[in-house]
Amino acid sequence: MRYGVLGTGDVGRTLAGKLVERGHEVCLGSRTKDNAAAVEWAGGAGPTARHGTFADAAAFGEVVVNAVGGRVALDVLRSAGEENLDGKVLLDVSNPMAFEDGELRLSPVGSDSVGEQIQRAFPQARVVKSLNTVNCQVMVDPARVPGEHQTFVSGDDGGAKERVTALLGEFGWPAHRVLDLGGIRTARAAEMYLPLWLSLFQGIGHADFNVEVHRAR
Repeated sequence: MRYGVLGTGDVGRTLAGKLVERGHEVCLGSRTKDNAAAVEWAGGAGPTARHGTFADAAAFGEVVVNAVGGRVALDVLRSAGEENLDGKVLLDVSNPMAFEDGELRLSPVGSDSVGEQIQRAFPQARVVKSLNTVNCQVMVDPARVPGEHQTFVSGDDGGAKERVTALLGEFGWPAHRVLDLGGIRTARAAEMYLPLWLSLFQGIGHADFNVEVHRAR
């Protein structure tokens, strides 16, 4: 399958690398075609890896992955082109975070989410929020954390969530550990988890952790 991954930071390169490892064709997108990080990644990732602009990556991918920060996601996706997103599964792994005056801030929070904003701005895209509650290394290698810990999916399109769940299975997340929270509105809860994640990271001292949900029988 062909994937367009938007973003050349740690998250984008990690996800793109795993997709190539799994045998997929991947175009890593950035603002400029000659982005140094994208050129270096594509040069070392193998013959099924390429790079280009955000629009190039979105047009190339049968599935598009938003791996840029939540605060810039809408601008990046507009740059990618609505026509390149229409009808496609759009996996959003972003968080709406920024550090201001040394403090973590989320925007939006509570009454909205980046996932919802993307779905409103691109109504023909099939947006699924997932993987934003773990570090990028755990995203693609959940075995780094012992136990039956979970990841989540939120989205209005059931078929899109099934497609994302299958992709998560390729990353090592079995279907029973992918919890469907409901429609894209539930992305608010997943995004608001970030301050707790950061507090846990500071207390534990590393990012190899996750939550495990136990249900009464």
